[in-house]
Amino acid sequence: MHDEFLCHVTAYGVCGGRRIGVPLGTYRAPTLALALWWLRDRASWMAERLDPRPEVEHFPPGALVPVTATVPDVPAVLRAWCGDPERQDLVADELAAGRLVRIAVSDDTTEYELLAESVDALRMQRTLPALVVPVA
Repeated sequence: MHDEFLCHVTAYGVCGGRRIGVPLGTYRAPTLALALWWLRDRASWMAERLDPRPEVEHFPPGALVPVTATVPDVPAVLRAWCGDPERQDLVADELAAGRLVRIAVSDDTTEYELLAESVDALRMQRTLPALVVPVA
């Protein structure tokens, strides 16, 4: 079992013809449960900022504009991921096994990425090249 997890959230877009990543947060989770909680919390946080549910708060007229049906609904995908226990279990299993987990969703301008990996697995990867180098 891996004990500590490094989690990142990044948004990627194109600026001046180049792909640019904007970090939206990083968390070093001391447990698997906290890593999953943080990923869900950040996914929910992004969804609320991309689609703030106009019925909840007052917005000036014209502040929110619907997009066309051909644009992927990133907030809906993020909310669905947060509310799906089977997907959460799959992520937990992958992280517990020491594998990198990447959850990415895109609309027509931006890719949103949630990334998590075991700190122990990272440490082991760093030492692997030293283990295969000939001694003599």
